[in-house]
Amino acid sequence: MKNNLLTISLVLASLFGAANVSANEEAFTWTCQENKQFKTSGTTEKIRLTWEAKSYDLDRQTSLPGSLRYKNTNSGFDLVVLGNKAMLFNIKAGTRLADFCQTAEMKAGKLPHLFAGAEPFVQN
Repeated sequence: MKNNLLTISLVLASLFGAANVSANEEAFTWTCQENKQFKTSGTTEKIRLTWEAKSYDLDRQTSLPGSLRYKNTNSGFDLVVLGNKAMLFNIKAGTRLADFCQTAEMKAGKLPHLFAGAEPFVQN
């Protein structure tokens, strides 16, 4: 009996844990000028960027007020997110990879999803 309860508890815990991971891993598609596109998932502090079928983890960096910045120094990817657009750079190569990138929500006039809960964008 104890083994059955333990097994059921483990199964339920893993199911609920998987549901939480899935909710946090919602992917957002960004469309940019020149028909470029990338996806992001993750939290305000750390995101996963998918660019040209490869994924990179980017950490939040200190940025100017009204913007968010995410960087991976190993790959050189640097994502700068403003209220109405984002720009993707490769700082190793010194190039801008994508410009005027927006999610569907941004095109509708909303703030980027990454601003949810980020200072100074927390709504009271």
